[in-house]
Amino acid sequence: MQSKIVLITGGASGIGLALVQKFAFHKSQVYFIDLNQAEGKKLEEQERKKGNSVTFLEGDLAQYAQVEKLIQSLPDKLDVLINNAGIAHVGTVESTSEEDFDRIVSVNIKGMFHCIKASLPKLKRGGGGAIVNLCSVAATIGIPDRFAYSMSKGAVLSMTLSVARDYVQEGIRCNCISPGRVHTPFVDGFLAKNYPGQEQVMFEKLSATQPVGRMGTPEEIADLAYFLSADTGKFITGSNFTIDGGFMGLKM
Repeated sequence: MQSKIVLITGGASGIGLALVQKFAFHKSQVYFIDLNQAEGKKLEEQERKKGNSVTFLEGDLAQYAQVEKLIQSLPDKLDVLINNAGIAHVGTVESTSEEDFDRIVSVNIKGMFHCIKASLPKLKRGGGGAIVNLCSVAATIGIPDRFAYSMSKGAVLSMTLSVARDYVQEGIRCNCISPGRVHTPFVDGFLAKNYPGQEQVMFEKLSATQPVGRMGTPEEIADLAYFLSADTGKFITGSNFTIDGGFMGLKM
């Protein structure tokens, strides 16, 4: 992946941060989009001090005009697009407001659509490339109180298969990754907000839902995304990879 042009969304924290660091370590030219200006600039500065080519782009993925403008500012060809940005929501159909639903759709579905649509001309110009979409086990299994989030991830899975089919002759591969629970700052914030004083107990309870007995790490997700993006994954397209500590395959 040395010198390859890589675009990552939601790169300022969590899995996105690990993705930026992974590709930067392997000397790709990394561009990442995020709304968090402070964390984005901080990461850009940290990586450039290491001699890595990392550029932060501030933008709202829900706005196509912004996305198109940002992607047009990239070099003429693009080798890899990783659609990582996404937001979560807790609730059933009844407890999900129209505002909540629209917010999930605007980021998790429309945001990904915007990035793929705006990136395709540059992927084609480079003779093909790889798209990796961050999905979730929630796309293919019923998880309590995750109606809107699960719906959006089901759309991500379908989008992945459709893009893979439509652009295989263009040399563009499209796959998705479906993590189980991954220990990110979002998890810590969720526990602090919903289970004050019981954070450690609940963390252990959530960790135990994976048969391996722990949550995944952002770095493990980044490793899989790197494999799929590089030549190691050049025979893989239209696939959904679960990385969940046995959650889907080893029902207990």
